[in-house]
Amino acid sequence: MNTVILMGRLTKDPEVRYTTGAEPMAIASFGIAVDRKGKEKVTDFFNCVAFKKTAENIEKFFRKGNKILVTGAVQNDKYTNKDGKEVTTTKIVVNEFDFVESKSEKTEPKADADGFMNIPEGIDDSELPFN
Repeated sequence: MNTVILMGRLTKDPEVRYTTGAEPMAIASFGIAVDRKGKEKVTDFFNCVAFKKTAENIEKFFRKGNKILVTGAVQNDKYTNKDGKEVTTTKIVVNEFDFVESKSEKTEPKADADGFMNIPEGIDDSELPFN
């Protein structure tokens, strides 16, 4: 079974191109940076590719720096470069994706410098659950 699930941030905006022919197909290429768990901060970088509607939606909803969760398969490709050397590349072929964070920060409550949230105007202290 070849399944991988990764959560990280896009390293650049997704690039989408379309195949030629009777039924053009969208192909999105993008990279994600994934932090490893551990004492030391180590980041791994993965090249990803998505097809069809998945590609179009990733282009529509994600930009550089956005957090994304991708599910797919690891694919290794070999080719010979112009210098005659064999090169192996690894990429993630994305089958599904999920949103990990909200699109705007407006929905998240803001905290004061001391770390406490502001109580909205018009709320009586007796309405608060911790009184």
